[in-house]
Amino acid sequence: MMLSKTPALTQSAWLRPYHPIPFLTGAHKQTLAGNYWRRKPLSLVPEAESVVVDPADHSRVLCHCHWQPASVRSARLTLLLVHGLEGSSDSRYIQGITVRAWAQGCNVIRMNMRNCGGTDTWTPSLYHSALSSDVDAVLRHFAQKYALQRLSMVGYSMGGNLVLKLAGELASDAPEWLLAAVAVSPAADLAPSADALHEPQNRLYEWHFLRNLMRRFRRKASLYPQRYGGVAIGPVHSIRDFDQEITARFSGFQGAEDYYARASAARLVHRIAIPTLVLHADDDPFIRLTPPTAAVMQDNPAIILVGTSHGGHCAFLAAGPDRHWAEATLLRYLMETVGHAHGS
Repeated sequence: MMLSKTPALTQSAWLRPYHPIPFLTGAHKQTLAGNYWRRKPLSLVPEAESVVVDPADHSRVLCHCHWQPASVRSARLTLLLVHGLEGSSDSRYIQGITVRAWAQGCNVIRMNMRNCGGTDTWTPSLYHSALSSDVDAVLRHFAQKYALQRLSMVGYSMGGNLVLKLAGELASDAPEWLLAAVAVSPAADLAPSADALHEPQNRLYEWHFLRNLMRRFRRKASLYPQRYGGVAIGPVHSIRDFDQEITARFSGFQGAEDYYARASAARLVHRIAIPTLVLHADDDPFIRLTPPTAAVMQDNPAIILVGTSHGGHCAFLAAGPDRHWAEATLLRYLMETVGHAHGS
């Protein structure tokens, strides 16, 4: 295991060594098994709520909320969970951390990004990696509505980029109730990660994402022909092609490179001022955390970067009782670092 700020971390009770399941030491084995590993169904009954994230075009997102009793709700730690590309509030890893956090007495908000979770009709726009303002809007909505005193945000992959980007944008001006952030396998360096997806060994992942993204785009075009119709789309054979021909064109960017440069959290991590944990596996098959970005994270005293040799993408399936090591680790980190208000 590679750790940043090693001396301090060795004294931290929340961080326990990661030992992968012996027969799942390969990046692809971990990634695929993590996606399909059987879990118990989420039995907690959520309260569904729509949140306006852009009043200009009335864009809304769907959140599923799990609240502790009203008498203690505001003082308990609240986790806002943000899924990855083409995921939703029902993604397995989102459900997994929800169960763990609820058992620890936390409030949990499972946020869907724009268009996700069956909400294509809720917004005329596409979703993309620059929309950290949506996460900000959701945080502020619930903080105000329930007078929440202790919030944290947890993002996976694309959601991890959004969480880190927002933390960097807020910098030292973060609201007093936003106490911490966690990013698991964050896509903080978008350009090299997009290119990694197009490598031969990763084409299966790229094909999966592209198939779903193109299906979603065709559905959006049928819903909003005045916005997306009548525009010639060039060949789309890669994620970079999709971002060049569709994401950038319809979301106000000059092209894929401009989109990657402006949407990547890497350019902002030096400004993060709230306690932040980043978990990244060196063998992640397609998310590239570049050495310069890792160095900036390590130099920022607010960030703890924990790197493991194995773990794949958002998987971290471990031998022993903490089968889902990332979920157990991030929750221990949050409870030890910010936790619940005294007496709650």
